[in-house]
Amino acid sequence: MTLQLLTRHTSFDEAHHDADAENRANAGLTLLQRWTETEGGATWLLYEANDRARAQNWLSKAQSLGHAPSSAHFLRTA
Repeated sequence: MTLQLLTRHTSFDEAHHDADAENRANAGLTLLQRWTETEGGATWLLYEANDRARAQNWLSKAQSLGHAPSSAHFLRTA
């Protein structure tokens, strides 16, 4: 089973997301899919996470810097 991280961003800064690519890679995250809500405009991102602890550290750091997603969920494929 594959571990994935699903994040929702009510406000999405594409330039910041692009600039953070190396940090995400170091956290073991690979972007699989990106969606934008048709109403409200929130952005959802689905990542493959190969190391939950490193991914959680990346989320914690993003939160301390004020760049965290509005919600984040670790999921396993069924």
